[in-house]
Amino acid sequence: MAIDFVALFVLLLAPAFRVAVSQPGFLSIDCGLEANFSGYKDSPTGIVYVSDGPYVDTGENHNITMYDSNLMSLLLPKTLHTLRSFPSGVRNCYSLPTVAGTRYLVRARFYYGNYDGHNSLSLKFELHLGANFWVTADVGVLDDNVVYEAVFMAWAGWAPVCLVNIDSGTPFVSVLELRQLGAGLYPPVTPGLIMSMYDRHSMGTRLFSTSLTTRYPDDPYDRLWTPSFANSPRKADWTKQPIKSENAFAVPASILQSAVEPANNGTVLTVVAQNERRKLLSSFLVFLHFADFQDAQTRQFDIYINDEAGSGLGYMPYSPLYLAASCWYTNGSYTSTDGTYNVTLAATPFSELPPMINALEIYNVIPVDGPTTFPQDFDAIMAIKIEYGVKKNWMGDPCFPYKYAWEGVKCSDTMRITSLDLSDSSLHGAVSINFTLLTALENLDLSYNNLSGSIPDSLPNLPHLRVLNLSCNDLNVDSIYKNYTESLIFRYDSDSHTCSNPLPPPSSGPRNKVAIIAVSVVVPVLLLAALLLYLIWRREKTKPNVCAGFARDPQLPNAPGRREKHRDNLMLTTENRCFTYKELQKFTNNFKWFIGKGGFGLVYYGRLEDDTEVAVKMRSESSSHGIDEFIAEVQSLTKVHHRNLVSLIGYCCEGDHLGLVYEYMSQGSLSNRLRGENGSAKTLDWGTRVRLVLEAAQGLDYLHTGCKLPIVHRDVKSSNILLDQNLRAKIADFGLSKAYISDTQTHISVTAAGTIGYMDPQYYHTGKFTESSDVYSFGVVLLEVATSEPPLVPHHRHGHIVERVKQEIATNGDIGLVADAQLGGAFDINSMWKLVDTAMMCTTDSAAQRPTMAAVVLQLKESLELEEARNMDSVGSLTTNPGSEVEVMPSSSFRPLAR
Repeated sequence: MAIDFVALFVLLLAPAFRVAVSQPGFLSIDCGLEANFSGYKDSPTGIVYVSDGPYVDTGENHNITMYDSNLMSLLLPKTLHTLRSFPSGVRNCYSLPTVAGTRYLVRARFYYGNYDGHNSLSLKFELHLGANFWVTADVGVLDDNVVYEAVFMAWAGWAPVCLVNIDSGTPFVSVLELRQLGAGLYPPVTPGLIMSMYDRHSMGTRLFSTSLTTRYPDDPYDRLWTPSFANSPRKADWTKQPIKSENAFAVPASILQSAVEPANNGTVLTVVAQNERRKLLSSFLVFLHFADFQDAQTRQFDIYINDEAGSGLGYMPYSPLYLAASCWYTNGSYTSTDGTYNVTLAATPFSELPPMINALEIYNVIPVDGPTTFPQDFDAIMAIKIEYGVKKNWMGDPCFPYKYAWEGVKCSDTMRITSLDLSDSSLHGAVSINFTLLTALENLDLSYNNLSGSIPDSLPNLPHLRVLNLSCNDLNVDSIYKNYTESLIFRYDSDSHTCSNPLPPPSSGPRNKVAIIAVSVVVPVLLLAALLLYLIWRREKTKPNVCAGFARDPQLPNAPGRREKHRDNLMLTTENRCFTYKELQKFTNNFKWFIGKGGFGLVYYGRLEDDTEVAVKMRSESSSHGIDEFIAEVQSLTKVHHRNLVSLIGYCCEGDHLGLVYEYMSQGSLSNRLRGENGSAKTLDWGTRVRLVLEAAQGLDYLHTGCKLPIVHRDVKSSNILLDQNLRAKIADFGLSKAYISDTQTHISVTAAGTIGYMDPQYYHTGKFTESSDVYSFGVVLLEVATSEPPLVPHHRHGHIVERVKQEIATNGDIGLVADAQLGGAFDINSMWKLVDTAMMCTTDSAAQRPTMAAVVLQLKESLELEEARNMDSVGSLTTNPGSEVEVMPSSSFRPLAR
């Protein structure tokens, strides 16, 4: 569901915008104006100013101090009569609505006016635009009206303007103005560059003007043009002839009708730095505006910036248009070593007229060197803030800088919001659809609020959501179970006792007497209860251990070879923890947080006493897996210990309750991640895919060669390769695994098969499983990794993935057509070929011709090295690899000669 966040904001704040329709694209804020004030029209601009209440959560309103209120009205515009100060907090921010990808001018005005009675002469604080530094404001002069401007490209639906306290006085602001600019205005401004205004001047003396500063409505974007006071010999010229101002820069006609040129018929005109308050940074941009209104003769000049030949748009030397506006601006920034600039126009020998200039703009370059929150996430969480009226410290960019990150918000290094904790935040109403727009969310906690109604169907299907806590609300959670994804941990407890505050506030004074009386009564009762519990414990301790009880039961037959006794003895030899059924109930909150299901039964999320996260697999009555499979899995995982095999923590064998307790694999399965199943996104690049199958291959190789006797897994598939929180791959599900019983054994004869599509074709003919059967299944997994396609595609002429890939290679010979299109060609060709070749060797019909898993591991290591070398080359970290024997091929259609 798409949402226009700006439209939403305007709807919510309609009273503040209703009077401002006369200036589309303008937002003019009189800071410190009472929130219930509907706005006013400024004279003489006609611009409508509104209160800052809807745009900021913090600060104090103040009026400036003057002895004569009438004098104040005469000398100062109404916009400067009030201000908002921020005595609390290091950073305080306004949120201004924008349209992503659009350029804006933002202007902040400051008039101290001794509002605090301190007669401060030096107040300094920083201004930040989003997560980026803008300028250090110096605003402490009593009667000074200080203005700072920036031009930026909006990266989201909101532009935060922040005031940061640097311990040089209390930050404050009088006016904030946001102006949407035309699409062709200031092309150098991109998402990676902000311009901070240093100088903007009209160069000619406009004797017929009634105001020194030109702005709206003469300038459609309300830029402030101030006259340049000569500090070098020059003469002014002006005209009343109309000037065509049709270029994107839209300089006011009144400014283009005046210009300056060298005095005394000179041929060189120089303009130097004039702004004493602002510091010219080491990198700056120049915009020069021209309109030639004298005789239509040749006017031609060279342009020099800081005595260097200018490199700008347009041909050099430069000739301004006659009676029409034109602009020369720099292709790149210039540098200043001493904090000054000079612009020199020098006439060429062919010029019949001296150089001239109408206006100029100089901007400091502010590089966007810090990250910002992913735009869609920023817009979504701002919509949530507005909808629920969240205050907290939710100001500025939600994620960056890290020290100012929003309370309850956690973000990834990829600038995505991954965790949101709004528990106990007094939220009312429905669960907002805006939560579903935070598509990178892994954890969402809305517990202990007053939310009611149903839950958006798409919320539990967020691709990365692992934990959803809605406890202690009045919600209809049926949709969660209907739209359940196997990796989701869902928590919903609406019990009135649980949701009430169990800890009353501490009391003092006379109530302590009550506490003393209560203790004198309760303590003996507790001691009696403790004694009773001890006696019960002693009684229970004498009972047989439920996990080993089968072996100790004297009624069990003891005849050698009896199957039941064999099972019981197997259970006795395990080293893992034996859980009681009650313990599993406790650790899973009575099997409340369902996270998946398989052939054995349902899987639940749990936490042990030490807060270890676990997955608890309980056998269901409908399961085709019986005690044999249960024991096989316990025994296999008891024997093996490898970083690429899922660890068994313990088991439960109590009556009809059979359960297995594993380490929790929070990132789901490889299958999910490849094909976007169960809400998982396709986020795996080629290097990550190769690394994951290499890790899985190492685990499988360990089963085949690292154990005292080989273990055949018998159900290798991408859904049995699980990923932990660090995205490390581990082989799982050992319910069908079998171990050889002697060194001379060559195969395992079984009737239970694995999964269709992964099965070794020879099994169908012989009924025998060997290590090579696992190798075949793993080859299918490799092809899944390369293509992201399932093993079987019904009704396809080449239904099996092995046949489909063979056909594609035979027909086109282009590995790029085999590879997953989602990779976008971002992979090393040799790396892809090596993996696919390895997969083809693994899936040959003849088991004798298949490689061992040890050989597969070596091939995958080489594939990964090739891909890592490509990544290093792409960032310039590695240009050559002297020790490599791999030939780098120039074309994506390369086929190795061995083929």
